[in-house]
Amino acid sequence: MAQARDRQLVLTMFMVGFGFHNDAWRSPSSRADEIGQLSLIRDMAQAAERARLDAVFFADSYGAKGLRDGNYRGASLYEPIAVMGALSGHTDKIGMIGTQSTSWSEPYTVARQFASLDALTGGRVGWNIVTSTRGNENVGRDEMPLPELRYRRAMEFVDVVTKLWDTWDADAVVDDRANALWVDPDRIREINHRGEFFGVQGPLTIPRSPQEWPVMVQAGQSADGIELGSSYADIIYAVQPEKAAAIEFYNMYKQRVRDKGRDPERVKILPGIMPVVGATQSEADDLAAELADCIVESRARDTLEKTLDLDVSDLEPGDRIPQERFIAGANRVKRWYLFRDLAKELTLRELMVHVSRSLGHRFLIGTPASIADSMIDWFEARACDGYNFNPPSVPEGMNNMFELLVPELQERGYFPTDYVGDTFRERSGLMVSDDDVARVRAKYVKTKP
Repeated sequence: MAQARDRQLVLTMFMVGFGFHNDAWRSPSSRADEIGQLSLIRDMAQAAERARLDAVFFADSYGAKGLRDGNYRGASLYEPIAVMGALSGHTDKIGMIGTQSTSWSEPYTVARQFASLDALTGGRVGWNIVTSTRGNENVGRDEMPLPELRYRRAMEFVDVVTKLWDTWDADAVVDDRANALWVDPDRIREINHRGEFFGVQGPLTIPRSPQEWPVMVQAGQSADGIELGSSYADIIYAVQPEKAAAIEFYNMYKQRVRDKGRDPERVKILPGIMPVVGATQSEADDLAAELADCIVESRARDTLEKTLDLDVSDLEPGDRIPQERFIAGANRVKRWYLFRDLAKELTLRELMVHVSRSLGHRFLIGTPASIADSMIDWFEARACDGYNFNPPSVPEGMNNMFELLVPELQERGYFPTDYVGDTFRERSGLMVSDDDVARVRAKYVKTKP
């Protein structure tokens, strides 16, 4: 085994029990009958922990539209706070990242939830910060707030949460039984926040986290999303399927972090990746073909039409989409242009398979050695600091990642063979600095001399 390198990959996994490849749950080897139950998600988390992954990640949604439309990989059958609490007793080391919306929650509630989970797990919890794009009908809102308003609220929301996480000093609990003083009240402070959206006095009712405060994760690639992530997040999830664009995004983001006075080496950029791994190329190709055969054509057509904003109902699977149907515009995202270019070479069937596989994320089909080569190439080129695995199927595709690919990365010294450190932050190089704490405390409204 090669000597461990100073800079190593950070690896997390999206906990999608259906498999990330659309309709992978239809495979005879899937555990679709257990989706929504503890048994499946427990086994997935324990498998990820045996592979020494840094963390597992739970997405969330405030609606069932994905389930009703057949877009199962985006469905949220596991409420993040509940499932992380359940898994805390079935795992020992691995980090757990849960999504909570700044649009439909309150900062004091979110601060308490994650601080409590972090204390109960010994410092293994992270918060994926999102602004919701749907769900207003389920929280008593007639319509969705405009994006600019959602992100203004999000910036203030995260500001309040980070201040609340800092309201207890690390030595606030004195356990002085002789003087009947369990906690020193002078080491707990109010924040007295008054802003555009929130009025919060504080402090929290929960002692300081073993890792200072929970890890913060963010995935928005819009201008507002980048502003939020570069201001607060420790991990950035990204959709970056092309190496040159990924390098450009990486350099831009690190500079934005640096400009805010933060250490860019403590902010990890993790693009999504779906590796279809086989012991041989033939085995990998067979698994990829099996997953492609699971795709429901009518559903794949619908997904493609929504993704590209065009009609393909008149085309046969072997046809190519006429280029004149692609109408560019200011609201088109980079992913749309990528699919437009792919449509020049791929048939409708091939394009449907492509979208069903990765939804714009990078996907690789190959042996452990060939996929590791590509992952390491991006890492060494500073296109990323690691990856968020999208398991192609569960359990087969996921187990191949853990039993074939991860050992290859470990053998080459790019991923640790064991956990080092006591908390998620320590193990993943995300430690909070004195400057980070000072920035938070500078925002307090003082009420005492």
